Amino acid sequence: MGAYNLVRVSSLALYRRYRPESFAEVIGQEHVTDPLQQALRNNRVNHAYLFSGPRGCGKTTSARILARCLNCEKGPTPTPCGECQSCLDLARNGPGSIDVIEIDAASHGGVDDARELREKAFFGPASSRYKIYIIDEAHMVTSAGFNALLKVVEEPPEHLKFIFATTEPEKVIGTIRSRTHHYPFRLVPPGTLREYLGEVCQKEGIPVDDGVLPLVVRAGAGSVRDSMSVMDQLLAGAAADGVTYAMATSLLGYTDGSLLDSVVEAFATGDGAAAFDVVDHVIEGGNDPRRFVADLLERLRDLVILAAVPDAAEKGLIDAPADVIERMLAQASTFGAAELSRSADLVNEGLTEMRGANSPRLQLELICARVLLPAAYGDERAVMARLDRLERGAAQFSGGGGATAPAPPPGPTGRPAY
Repeated sequence: MGAYNLVRVSSLALYRRYRPESFAEVIGQEHVTDPLQQALRNNRVNHAYLFSGPRGCGKTTSARILARCLNCEKGPTPTPCGECQSCLDLARNGPGSIDVIEIDAASHGGVDDARELREKAFFGPASSRYKIYIIDEAHMVTSAGFNALLKVVEEPPEHLKFIFATTEPEKVIGTIRSRTHHYPFRLVPPGTLREYLGEVCQKEGIPVDDGVLPLVVRAGAGSVRDSMSVMDQLLAGAAADGVTYAMATSLLGYTDGSLLDSVVEAFATGDGAAAFDVVDHVIEGGNDPRRFVADLLERLRDLVILAAVPDAAEKGLIDAPADVIERMLAQASTFGAAELSRSADLVNEGLTEMRGANSPRLQLELICARVLLPAAYGDERAVMARLDRLERGAAQFSGGGGATAPAPPPGPTGRPAY
């Protein structure tokens, strides 16, 4: 990778610099963007919409794009021209339009705010086709506020459109919901998000290690904005060699893969010394034991899936670099099915017990002991795990290629004695 310029002209956050300007640029929400574009083509646009879903998935951005589509001089159109005054005003870095009003209901959700909106809504747009109200955090509008808006939402003038955006649609009163077209947004799939982040990094001209993007996707938990914020933080701190895996794990607080490899291999071989040595490294390295256990559970989950579906990576069930997949396949083969499942169950139970624990290290050591000592338990899971170990040991012994046993002495010839 060549050198790159660390100084950026724009101080805008990464998610703002790459905010979509058309429905085609919105990722992972085709179930919403495709019907909206078709409605625009058919000129069957409703007077009120409700966009709901997790944070950072494109609700407000899609509302702005819809406003841009409606007020484009060549519209209503699913593909804004990007050249007319309305499109320029509503562009990514545009000044905004006087006819597209965004209201944060978290701070303007009272009945007085709703009455003021209702009075202004009947005035026609200043220079655009429609006057559009985008009400963000709509669940924060009070019941009295919604009731004040009910009549204008039910029977608005032809120039008026409403777009409500919320993370909690059940808190929007039913009389408002029933008068809108409801579009639920979803978390973006990891594969789609990782591909998008890779494209952003290429545009930024900053090299990123293969193992970094899965960590960012995991930290973002399906939210595009959260993932972009994490990526922005990593890119801002990148040195001349770009964003390294070690830097990402340290900054995001995730466990280094080598520690997970070591403890998993210790579980597979029953090596208590190696397992407790990893625990010591976790504590002495200043890592959070709870985070380590959560990461270990994630690794065991991947191993369970790989044991059941060896081509899980190709099917998109696991998001990890190729070299990590190879290591995990090798690790999964060293466990029996029951032993692997029991280990995951015990780690999951231990993670629950660690919440609020006064001594996380002690809890971590107990988790390791429970996994390593199935003979100390008499439940069905422990018995099956012990059988797995016995079968694996027997297979290794039979295929170990030991010394050839001496031939047995010849048996009796069957001749009569004299």
